[in-house]
Amino acid sequence: MLSALDAPDGKAHGILVGEVADAISKRFNATTPIYIDVSTEKRYAQPGCSRLNVRFWQDGVQLPNYGAGGVQAPRRQTIDFGINYCRDGQPPRSLS
Repeated sequence: MLSALDAPDGKAHGILVGEVADAISKRFNATTPIYIDVSTEKRYAQPGCSRLNVRFWQDGVQLPNYGAGGVQAPRRQTIDFGINYCRDGQPPRSLS
């Protein structure tokens, strides 16, 4: 998120690694990396503060198909969330 705050175009990209990434991949039988894309939606008046969109995505995810009792075909799974964030790790004092 800090890289996106500092980037002139407001974007940053990375790959989630470590125990959490391994556990997620194992749970969904996925063998591809978990990618992270962060983009700036709005820069606030307070220096170093922005509204960021954070997207996690992974190909080859197998979700349970509870209705049919089986497993769906592998596919790309994406999760997005927004966060108001500043360089000091705190939310902005104002959203203007």
